[in-house]
Amino acid sequence: MSGTMTVVIPTYNESKNVVNMAKAIREAYPDFKVLFMDDNSTDGTIELVRELNDPLTTIYVRDPAKRGLGASVLEGFAIADTDYAMCMDCDFQHPISSLKDLFGKMEEDADLCVGVRTSRMSMGFKRAMGSEVVEAFCKLFFIVHRKYTTKDMMSGLFALRCDTFRDEIRDNWDSFELKGWKVLMDLMKFNEKTLKISYIRYDFGTRAEGESHLNPKVPIMTFHQLWGFGKFLAKFFCKVYHVDYYEMYPWEKKSKS
Repeated sequence: MSGTMTVVIPTYNESKNVVNMAKAIREAYPDFKVLFMDDNSTDGTIELVRELNDPLTTIYVRDPAKRGLGASVLEGFAIADTDYAMCMDCDFQHPISSLKDLFGKMEEDADLCVGVRTSRMSMGFKRAMGSEVVEAFCKLFFIVHRKYTTKDMMSGLFALRCDTFRDEIRDNWDSFELKGWKVLMDLMKFNEKTLKISYIRYDFGTRAEGESHLNPKVPIMTFHQLWGFGKFLAKFFCKVYHVDYYEMYPWEKKSKS
């Protein structure tokens, strides 16, 4: 008997993509559940999903005081009531066709299956090179701390076995980078189990509609995930980008005082 799958998709003002995404998944994978984790969209995203009247497609509107991409994905994994869950973006940069390969690897008894980008150049040369450098830096830190690394630590397309990660998410919730974008990296950081990790390769595309939510805080939050020296680097880049570090992490100011 095949396992069950929930596709977790974080959304914020994705009205131009959300209906096409829901329909594309339903057409290709009629048995998959689709769970949109919404950060209080104001452009009609929520209403559009509800109007689909698809019993296997749900939109969960999150607490507005606890917004964040990382929090959306992690909470989606935690509440998924299926054997497996996977995350992907709502902008079609992750190809729908790759979901069957992720599911296939999970059926082969993987605990985690990571989508590895064949190229990052669709992001633009500068951003792609920056991503490669940051990833190499992150992997070095993980090796030093004797943690699992993956072939694409920054991947936003991956699947996991819910029972394997549910306790980790619950026990480390307050330590995760909940507003950050690198959910896979956080899961690897706090994992204490022996994992069977599999991989698929896919072509990373360009955004179909709408605007990217990428901003200078994303690399700052990525460095902040890397233990003590990573926080030092996060503070450095806050100065570079003229961002108030303690506005992002006010509890660290309190603990310092």
